[in-house]
Amino acid sequence: MSDPIDWLRERPSYAGQIVDHRRFEAREPRFSDIELAPRLADALAERGVDRLYTHQATAIEAARDGDDVVLATETASGKSLAYTVPAFEAAMDHGGRTLYIAPQNALIADQEESLSALSRDLGFASGVAVDSYTGRLTRAEKRAVRDRQPTVVLSNPDMLHYGLLPYAGRLWEWFFSSLEYVVIDEIHGYRGVFGSQVAMTLRRLARTCERFGSRPQFICCSATIGNPVEHVATVTGRDPGAITLVDDDTSGRGPRDWVLWNPPEYDDDWADRGQGRRRSSHTESKRLFADLVASGRQTLTFTRSRQTAERYATESAAELRRRGDHDLAGRVGAYQAALRDDRRREIESKLHDGELRGVWSTNALELGVDVGGLDAVILDGYPGTRMSTFQRAGRAGRGDDPALIVLVAGEDGLDQYLMEHPDDLFTAPPEDAICDPENDRLLPRHVACAADESWLSTDDETHFGESFPGIVADLTETGTLTRRSTAEGPRWIHSDGGNPQHGMNLRTADDREVDLIVEGSNETVASLGLADALRDAHPGAIYHQQGRTYEVVELDLDRDVARLRSSWADYYTQVLTDKDIVVESDRRERVLDARPDVPIRFADVTVTERVTGFVRRDRTTGESLGESTLALPPTTLRTTALYFPVPADIESEMRAMGAGEGDNEAGDIDEDNDNHGGIGTHAFNGGIHAAEHGLISLFPFHLLCDRRDVGGISTPAHPHTAGPAIFIYDGYPGGVGLTRRGHDRFEELAVRTARLIDGCGCADGCPSCVQSPHCGNANEPLAKAPAVQLLRSLVPDRPGGPA
Repeated sequence: MSDPIDWLRERPSYAGQIVDHRRFEAREPRFSDIELAPRLADALAERGVDRLYTHQATAIEAARDGDDVVLATETASGKSLAYTVPAFEAAMDHGGRTLYIAPQNALIADQEESLSALSRDLGFASGVAVDSYTGRLTRAEKRAVRDRQPTVVLSNPDMLHYGLLPYAGRLWEWFFSSLEYVVIDEIHGYRGVFGSQVAMTLRRLARTCERFGSRPQFICCSATIGNPVEHVATVTGRDPGAITLVDDDTSGRGPRDWVLWNPPEYDDDWADRGQGRRRSSHTESKRLFADLVASGRQTLTFTRSRQTAERYATESAAELRRRGDHDLAGRVGAYQAALRDDRRREIESKLHDGELRGVWSTNALELGVDVGGLDAVILDGYPGTRMSTFQRAGRAGRGDDPALIVLVAGEDGLDQYLMEHPDDLFTAPPEDAICDPENDRLLPRHVACAADESWLSTDDETHFGESFPGIVADLTETGTLTRRSTAEGPRWIHSDGGNPQHGMNLRTADDREVDLIVEGSNETVASLGLADALRDAHPGAIYHQQGRTYEVVELDLDRDVARLRSSWADYYTQVLTDKDIVVESDRRERVLDARPDVPIRFADVTVTERVTGFVRRDRTTGESLGESTLALPPTTLRTTALYFPVPADIESEMRAMGAGEGDNEAGDIDEDNDNHGGIGTHAFNGGIHAAEHGLISLFPFHLLCDRRDVGGISTPAHPHTAGPAIFIYDGYPGGVGLTRRGHDRFEELAVRTARLIDGCGCADGCPSCVQSPHCGNANEPLAKAPAVQLLRSLVPDRPGGPA
């Protein structure tokens, strides 16, 4: 292939889809000399590693000096050597041990294979032994690992929580007493609820190590994020001042061409309806995939769901066969987490060796599994964060060979924002990773687990924070803990029966789950938290799972079961909800430069939501096919929120924008039922509603999260503000820090939201700007121009970029 951009423009299906192209020139590697044990140096040299990149050497030296380390560099930059060398040195020198933690078993298996091969090359006498310890092992296999007493144990946070810490004194003293390094791989993935729970688990790990006289160092690997030291300190509980940051990537790479590809708008009656609808990103990606594979480029396409990966791998193979490329059609596959271990390993190996020429994958291949360097990566829709975008793009490029990355935009507002403002993709600061190890809903559970693992004392406040004494008092009062008086002071132990660890799932905050069971087969196809079940598994809901479509026929909340039956429905369902929000207490307040009279507050709130009904919508057009009512119990969420009142003068300006257009009818507004009539009601209510949706849609631009991680309420009258207000809240019990950081960065968020809404060419709001798939009021009302007026009155868009 000659110039890849010219080649893309010459494709028969090309119709001006390239909105931006950037070429990043090749980068020469930089090396540093570092002394290694001769045996280890020889084993690495046999693998072609005879010199270390400067960032690898810097991280190793920091670990040798006793520092905690975070290495935040690109995919395929050799981060694993930064922990392999210290871990192996400790094992070879004096039998020191290392615990490696990764979020996914596929990554653990990949690391076990490479580390085990290296340890075998060192020879038995080296003292290095590597084993994985995950839930996929049988009881006998787990016992065998403990009997071997390896120096490097690879596991995941869930097994640390379930299988290591509860049995530390009985089965693992040999390990924790000699533990010197804890490696946290992909630490950027520990955010939100999962990250908060992992952070609490690591505080329990610190207690256990203290009990056995060890204090391991942390070596953490991260993608490029905005706050690597802060995030590592939050997750591990370590002093940020003692964490060495290594973020200068000194590995070499070939030239990279980046293409932003926006599918064309439909040329049928969609445009006449002002919907701003575009051709599917899946269809565009499939065509590009077939073109690239047929041209000889080994190509990986990332997409969002397992079903999409499987479907479009099949359709891509069919397209290649239609073109006459029968051999290539047989060398296309799909990769996703639900595959068997042996099948995943087979695909990884064939990608690495070049036997597979094209793969559709979910984010399962975003992590550091070694698949070699590919020629091209297609991103089927913006992955949701710039961090994930560049992680996935890093899969392209072999040595100094050129690489092509194509980002195919979807209709989502953030996708379209980046098509309009491509500089923000490449030059804006990376997103922050956020978690909250002091979440008051989750922390008591971990304190109870810690008490089960070993006695609690007043000294444990250093691990669990200033809320620890109150939590212990509450747990003692409920009988979960029992207090004992000793010569050293009071002690507390778990007394509620059973292992509290086994009643907790680190990856969710829900206490209660609903099983989705198919009639006839009694197969459980999924489990949902109660709030999600009420929204997605109510009677009449259409539910999709693993390429199959079901209709929910019953939701039995006494047994926490939803019963499904197979369906051929050609429509989808969207819930209607009522929401109410109560401000329990304001935590802090800040004012805006342009409007010092408008406080932006951060608060503890209670959100009450009731699903009142649902709308059936045509799968193709999105048009309503009718509504049904539901009588379901309300759910209550105690969380955190940022909110601000809408001042009277801005309200008047927004209402004036609707005057003279017959806009004098009362209308509901997002998850609020108050009706406030008058001139310009639709413009005002629709404006604050659209602003709320827009702010939520751009949260993932600043923070590592999904738009479903935050919710919102816009209301023309709220008792706490004595007037109209907009609330954005964390979608998890107790909050996980998202709106706290959004409160800090409100100006940037508001500026970009106004640009997003104002820059969209649709008439009344579309999925690319202010329509939300999660709106409980079916996206009614929405008004774009008043939303822009509101946001720019609060935070003017200054020259040079966001505030």
